[in-house]
Amino acid sequence: MHVRQVIPRDSIPSIDAPRFADEYPWSGDDEVIVVDAEPARAYPLRILDYHEIVNDEVGRIDAAGFDAADDAESIPIAVTWCPLCASAVVYDRRVDGRPLTFGVSGKLADDDLVMYDRETESEWKQSAGEAIAGELAGDRLDVLPATTLTARRFAAEYPDGVVLQPVEDGESEAAGDGDDPEPIDYDERPYGGYFSSDGFGLAAHRGEGGREWEREDIEAKTVVLGLEIGEEAVGVPLPSVEAAGGVLELAVGGTDVVVVADDGLHAFEHPGGDVEVDEEGRLVADGTTWDGATGESADGSELERVPARRLFAFAWQDDHGPEAFYEP
Repeated sequence: MHVRQVIPRDSIPSIDAPRFADEYPWSGDDEVIVVDAEPARAYPLRILDYHEIVNDEVGRIDAAGFDAADDAESIPIAVTWCPLCASAVVYDRRVDGRPLTFGVSGKLADDDLVMYDRETESEWKQSAGEAIAGELAGDRLDVLPATTLTARRFAAEYPDGVVLQPVEDGESEAAGDGDDPEPIDYDERPYGGYFSSDGFGLAAHRGEGGREWEREDIEAKTVVLGLEIGEEAVGVPLPSVEAAGGVLELAVGGTDVVVVADDGLHAFEHPGGDVEVDEEGRLVADGTTWDGATGESADGSELERVPARRLFAFAWQDDHGPEAFYEP
């Protein structure tokens, strides 16, 4: 792992006092990170491009493998986004019961965002949720169940949900071409060219070439859903789910899981029996039909979402090695 300082600390400012409203002010095709809490919350990637971290608190979350046995009425979370890795991960920001507040260190670990916590100044690799330096080195954050959807789909599936709003008079280094923060125009997408280019990593974003990718079975920027259960980690590429007809069944760490491709990639605990996807993209098993993105059914039953990370294949390989991908 190569860690380097790229820009000054906090020149990409985290959002520490998030504001929410009922509607999304831009295109319905834009992606948002969704936390199905009370109420459901959408965090637009259009905003996160300029801030990368939102320190928030939400109502209780029920999640497969997530222990929320304490009596807290809310959970402190960090909604994190590394544009270079397309890594969208939501973490419980408590370590040994102590809430941490995260900021952008200005460093990259390989090409991944390095966060730091303001309480101990330990540094954390965003895609892995692991402290790589400082007092808490070796500790890991718990991944919370979250997903990505288009803003249009979020509005349809979560009519009572709320949407993160832009920072008033916000400034960010991501808004300019220099080393100093500049006023943010949230109508602009600073990584649009990067996502449409062939290269990957910081050098590719800056138009200076990029890293080498030696695999032929999967592209570096293939979208992957990363599952870690127990001691096992499996990255499930979007093309593998699509090739399987939109739903993929697998076991990870002794847990049976279904991964569904429906306006994104979504992982749930297996409902049992034979599963398939109908013509409308809904998950069907044993006579019950669930929405493939939310895991909810018309009769009120609900699939339990498995905590997962959405990211590019190269970032998953950086964290877990070349063998940590699903193979039929």
